[in-house]
Amino acid sequence: MRPLYLTNTLSRNKELFKPIHEGRVGMYVCGPTVYGDAHLGHARPGVTYDVLFRLLKYLGYKVRYVRNITDVGHLEQDADEGEDKIAKKARLEELEPMEVVQYYTERYHEAMRLLNVESPSIEPRASGHIIEQIETVKKILAAGYAYESNGSVYFDVEKYNKDHKYGILSGRTLEATLEGTRALDGQSDKRAPYDFAIWKKAEPEHIMRWPSPWSDGFPGWHLECSVMGEKYLGEEFDIHGGGMDLMFPHHECEIAQNVASRGTQGVHYWVHNNMITINGQKMGKSLGNFITLPELFSGKHPKLEQAYSPMTVRFFILQAHYRGTLDFSNEALQAAEKGYKRLMAAWRSLDGAQQCSEAPSAEITSLRDKVEEALCDDMNTPIAIAHLFEAVKLVNGGNLSKADAWALKSLFDEIVGGVLGLRDEDAAASGKAEKALEGVMELVLESRSKARAEKNWAESDRIRDLLASYGITVKDTKDGATWTLE
Repeated sequence: MRPLYLTNTLSRNKELFKPIHEGRVGMYVCGPTVYGDAHLGHARPGVTYDVLFRLLKYLGYKVRYVRNITDVGHLEQDADEGEDKIAKKARLEELEPMEVVQYYTERYHEAMRLLNVESPSIEPRASGHIIEQIETVKKILAAGYAYESNGSVYFDVEKYNKDHKYGILSGRTLEATLEGTRALDGQSDKRAPYDFAIWKKAEPEHIMRWPSPWSDGFPGWHLECSVMGEKYLGEEFDIHGGGMDLMFPHHECEIAQNVASRGTQGVHYWVHNNMITINGQKMGKSLGNFITLPELFSGKHPKLEQAYSPMTVRFFILQAHYRGTLDFSNEALQAAEKGYKRLMAAWRSLDGAQQCSEAPSAEITSLRDKVEEALCDDMNTPIAIAHLFEAVKLVNGGNLSKADAWALKSLFDEIVGGVLGLRDEDAAASGKAEKALEGVMELVLESRSKARAEKNWAESDRIRDLLASYGITVKDTKDGATWTLE
């Protein structure tokens, strides 16, 4: 098995990946908050961790991949103030919160399906694990790292920091955290501004609420991942992924909750993808550059010059290293579209390659090694793609031996289609068209067969001649009519 290296945010170093259990990997990735359509910010982690999932399986690991759905507890400002985002959406649209959750979860799944993102092994929802979250709050209180205040329960960051260290993931000190935190106005239930809610008392108008020993309320946003990660992957598991914007405070709070409730940080490798910017600016509704994936696929947004297919978007994301900033622009997407189509055309031209027992040339063997080495070097997809375009040149140059053609087809099948998760949209569209034509021709020939049975030779000939004008030849045999497309 080829060794895999990942940049561990916790150590800030590229480390040799060593799973806790030989041959098995537990991976948890923070999923979406489902109160609106998936956007570019969802596409990048979706694709990034899909590639990691596929790569681990390609390397021979059995992977349990957990990706959660946040459907409660995510407040407007990702803090302890404001209204729950899903409850707010439900109130504005006069819907039940779970109607909002169901609708946008299905929209998210459809967007991920179009991007060819594989389904996770388990996709738990926060609202389905309220009992477990209440039990974890009890454990944190019993350990002395939380306090109740007016029906809410807050994590005592200062107390925790004295015994352990808050900020080990992001590198922030408590003093720096305090500087970036809104000052208390005397009305807060928290002892300190950097404390965070692990259980929040619901206001009278709050729709989503559950009974607890402290109040009718709902769990804090940070708690869900700690609880569901432990439930499905154990007290310690291999990989936790998410966007870089989640490093602080979300993942930092997760670590503190893990240590407080079960005595261990829980995660061995923290992996974070960087953000997508649009023409150098951070994506935001106020800037008018917030683009949802349905808008991107349809081209219906003022910032878009055209529609971009899901595989063009996936290829665009893979052209940059997952830890680097990725800047979206029409020019960049159009360049990605050309590169993607060139790669697919080469792959398509290998369809006729036959399995061969002979060994491929040293050049082809070396090429596969380079591609695998790049992918195992912290998922360096841009370098892997660069090597794949070396293969494209060989394919386009022709004169491949039977062994080399088969080896290249295997490389494209296993890496381009398998690990990178790219599919040939043109070939898929062509296949759908062929299937549709077969269906239409079946109906047409049934109609013609009926005319012949009724001895309506004029109608039979009219249908045959009309089809001929479209390049379709009909032949009558003793077993019925057949057709061919010229």
